[in-house]
Amino acid sequence: MRVYLDNAATTPLDPAVVEAIMPYYGSLYGNPSATHAAGREVKAAIEMARRDIAKLINAHPLEIYFTSGGTEASNMALMSAVRDVGVKRIITSPIEHHCVLHTSEFLKSCNGTEIRYVEIDEQGNILLDSLETLLQESTEKTLVSIMHANNEIGTIAPLAEISLLCKKYGALLHSDTVQSFAHLPIDVKALNIDFITASAHKFHGPKGTGFLFAAKKNKIGPLLQGGGQERQLRAGTENITGIIGMSKAAVIAYNNLIEDRKAIEAVKNHLRTALIAHLPGISFNGAQGADQLFTILSASFPPHPNNELLLFQLDLRDICASGGSACTSGSDTGSHVINAIKGRPLGKTVRFSFSKYNTLAEADRVIEVVREIYQ
Repeated sequence: MRVYLDNAATTPLDPAVVEAIMPYYGSLYGNPSATHAAGREVKAAIEMARRDIAKLINAHPLEIYFTSGGTEASNMALMSAVRDVGVKRIITSPIEHHCVLHTSEFLKSCNGTEIRYVEIDEQGNILLDSLETLLQESTEKTLVSIMHANNEIGTIAPLAEISLLCKKYGALLHSDTVQSFAHLPIDVKALNIDFITASAHKFHGPKGTGFLFAAKKNKIGPLLQGGGQERQLRAGTENITGIIGMSKAAVIAYNNLIEDRKAIEAVKNHLRTALIAHLPGISFNGAQGADQLFTILSASFPPHPNNELLLFQLDLRDICASGGSACTSGSDTGSHVINAIKGRPLGKTVRFSFSKYNTLAEADRVIEVVREIYQ
């Protein structure tokens, strides 16, 4: 039995999503930029998907731009804020996804953008006093970029409080919601947020598709040149199946938020409780309880001779988990998130991440294998 617990890296397609996109591999093949009937039919489907996603986050459809995923969307948000909106400073955290950290460093090297990093505590929580101090330091136009839920340890940022500070000091706010969109409710108007970014394959949609929400008040330009798609902001023929599939997956997720959360939390808590019972010395990274995203459990296994081969041993027994972000799985420097946490444990970190398809029986199988490895 394969146990797949790496859903923070990617999720399986929902069968209803597969059904929704299949016609666009067949009879509905028109180019949405064409003016004939075949093109108009597909164009209408894209705009319906745009309206559906906008409705889920209380945005206007014209504020939704389809991209190839969260990485492109975050690049677009940060680069456009500097190039088009006049941002001179970016305040972010040391535990952001690399699409934010590396883009910020790129903007520093190419544009001279000032980059400041807010302090975090040992659970990865943003220290609001530190953020306010940074906002007070300069009158230059500033963008605050803080992810909603950390992709490795699951700690949830207090976006409402961060937004209030941004409003107080006239700063723009971007949030990478790749892990939280379709898992937690997000209201962009209530949050007074300028940019959010999301990726379909994190919530049972297709890979290679995401979106950027950009508030209408911020006039931004394209990163890619060559065509007039996405209202002149993203050149290139649209990923029809990706867009339709993302919209379908998002609607399914938000229609079942409460039920899915209960089911996922039951599996996660079962695994967490059993790990504590069977492996003395195990600890868990990030905020716990309601302050941690319910789909992520980051466990630090106590020092043991088998630790270095733990993920390999799990894989041999057909259990899929990760040491952190899938984007850095080939790195030998370790997780920048775990390295940034103060007082981090010395053991081996394994991220188990869950979806609505996981079961209690699968959690029991993980416990069985862990006990074998550590006997």
